[in-house]
Amino acid sequence: MELEFLGTGAGVPAKHRNVTSIALKLLEERNAVWLFDCGEGTQMQILHTTIRPRKIEKIFITHLHGDHIFGLPGLISSRSFQGGEEPLGPLEIYGPEGIEQFVRTALKISKTRLGYPLKFIEIKEGTLFKDSQFEVSCKKLDHGIESYGFRVVEADHQGELQVEKLNALGIKPGPIYGQLKRGETVTLPDGTTLDGKAFVGEPKKGRIVTILGDTRFTQNSIDLARDADVLIHESTFKKDEMKMAKAYYHSTTQQAATVAKEAKVGKLMLTHISARYLANDILDLKAEAEEIFPHVRVAKDFYILPIPFKEKEE
Repeated sequence: MELEFLGTGAGVPAKHRNVTSIALKLLEERNAVWLFDCGEGTQMQILHTTIRPRKIEKIFITHLHGDHIFGLPGLISSRSFQGGEEPLGPLEIYGPEGIEQFVRTALKISKTRLGYPLKFIEIKEGTLFKDSQFEVSCKKLDHGIESYGFRVVEADHQGELQVEKLNALGIKPGPIYGQLKRGETVTLPDGTTLDGKAFVGEPKKGRIVTILGDTRFTQNSIDLARDADVLIHESTFKKDEMKMAKAYYHSTTQQAATVAKEAKVGKLMLTHISARYLANDILDLKAEAEEIFPHVRVAKDFYILPIPFKEKEE
C-alpha cells in the first residue's frame, strides 16, 4: 500500500504544484489504484509516474470545486485508449450530488465515447464500499459546499504460516500446509497431532488511511482520522491566518495538527498548499504544525509514501 501525491496545490495550478489529486496504490493488495480527487491536469501528472490509468478502478471526489474535479473528463476519456487487447473494467466514481451530471455533460457535449462503463455512486455519510479487503466510509466536513472526508480501513491480515517450524519437524510442503494455515488440527500418518494455530504467526492489523476534503476545523475530521496510520489534511493557511481560514472555509497548519493529535494518528501529511507559499514558507508550515504534532510532512507533487504494517510493539 502506497500513497502517491499527484497534485498538492490549492485553487489553481502553479509551476511547482498542480491542483489536488492523490492516488492510493493497492497494487499488491488488489492490483488496483484508487484516486482521490482529480484536479485539472491530473492525467498529465500521471504520465510522470508508473501509474497505469487502466488500473484505476475507483475515484472518490471530496467536493465539486473545480480544483478537485476539472481533470475528470480528460482522464476518463484517455482511459479508453489504455485498454490494449484486454477489455477495460468499469470505473466507479463516488462523489456528492452533481458529480454524474458534470461528467455526463462534459462527455456528451464533447461527443466522447468510452470503451468501458461508468458507475456513479452519490455519497452520503456512512459506509460507501465494503468487501473482504477494505471498507470505505465518509463523513461531511465544513466547507461551505457539500464536502466529505474518507476513511479507508483495511481488514486484518491472517498471520503467516511458520514454515521453518514445519521444516524442523520434517513436514514437507503440500496440502497439509493449507490445512495448518487455516488453523485446522491435522493428524500425521504416525499418529502425531498438529494444531494449526501453533504454526501460524500473529495476525497483522489492517492499515487505516484518512483523506479529507477541504474543510474548516471540525469534529468529523477527528472522528474520520481516529487511530489512522496516515492522515491527509488540507493546510491552506498559516497559524496566524485563522480568521481568513474560517472566512474561506479552510484550515490552518495548527488546526490540521490538532486533528492529528486528537485522533492519535501515526503521520500527518499536509496538502492543498497555496501557491503563495514558496520553498522557505514550506519549512514554516511544517514547523508550525510540529508545535502541536511531531510526525508531520508537507506533501509535494510526486511524493510517494509507503504505508507499512505496524509492528506489534507499536
